[in-house]
Amino acid sequence: MGKGDRRTKRGKIIKGSFGNSRPKGKKKYTPNKEEAKTEG
Repeated sequence: MGKGDRRTKRGKIIKGSFGNSRPKGKKKYTPNKEEAKTEG
């Protein structure tokens, strides 16, 4: 359970992969100009 273990956050950082223990950052929602006009 260390650098080579893919099930841990540290192992995923070393391998450069993502999963449950190291999720990718979620994209922030930015409304389009047209969507913003229709909501008001």
